[in-house]
Amino acid sequence: MQPEEQVDQPERRPPQQVRIVQLTAPVFRALADGDLAAANAVSPVPLSAYFAGPEWRGTWRRRSRQVEEDPASAAWVTGVIWDERQRVAVGRAGYHGPPDPSGMVEIGYAVDPAYRRRGYARAALEFLLDRAAREPQVRTVRVTISPDNVASRTLASQYGFAEVGEQWDDEDGLEVIYEVDAGSR
Repeated sequence: MQPEEQVDQPERRPPQQVRIVQLTAPVFRALADGDLAAANAVSPVPLSAYFAGPEWRGTWRRRSRQVEEDPASAAWVTGVIWDERQRVAVGRAGYHGPPDPSGMVEIGYAVDPAYRRRGYARAALEFLLDRAAREPQVRTVRVTISPDNVASRTLASQYGFAEVGEQWDDEDGLEVIYEVDAGSR
């Protein structure tokens, strides 16, 4: 999760209605290349320039390689946070891949800065947790958060995530690992 993301205050606004729209290998490739026109030509929903920008390109490269190696993982990996009311793409969210052998999935999400502080991170997290709870092979949901990302840590704690350790990520640096039982919702 991006350090600049803020925790939304649900008491100030009605909850957002979102779904995660899964993407295909051609969309991942186009976004990895920063080619918004090509991405929009094959995307199931229209994407903004932010999706093809430099900040998210690394994620799209990883997902493009992942889906090329394992096409079935496309149903699990990062998709588009789609606002059902406004009919607009507001961010990206998904799992890092299908459940591992122990039944663990790791989630990630990021909201376009133009749409932050409106409840989208919370709505995406709830969507992902609800799906994990419905998937019989998922037992644990993990999220990793930078120690200085207070907003994301606070949001995760509101959904029962507990700290279980730390790890070093070559792209994001030090991350604190949080987990919750998938059936706890």
